Amino acid sequence: MFVLELSYTAPLEAVDAVLEAHVAWLDEQYAAGTFLASGRKNPRDGGVILAVARDRATIEEIAAGDPFVTSGVCAYRVTEFVATKTAPELDRYRETLAD
Repeated sequence: MFVLELSYTAPLEAVDAVLEAHVAWLDEQYAAGTFLASGRKNPRDGGVILAVARDRATIEEIAAGDPFVTSGVCAYRVTEFVATKTAPELDRYRETLAD
């Protein structure tokens, strides 16, 4: 599982100019089963996405295709973690630690 932290690198006017394309891209990732949750940070200086994928390289490739990134208004920080405890709705993403 991955936490993607988005940090805006441009003024909000520039971010808002790409927002519609970003939301369409989010919708594609939800439809593909990659994204589980997403939203703006408060204060509005970026966002957070909770995602699943087979490996970090896949997530980094997906993030690189975000219109926010291709338009130069956002940078990503990707954190991989092992979800050893989840809400019941996320049981299928729960993992066991390897010794």
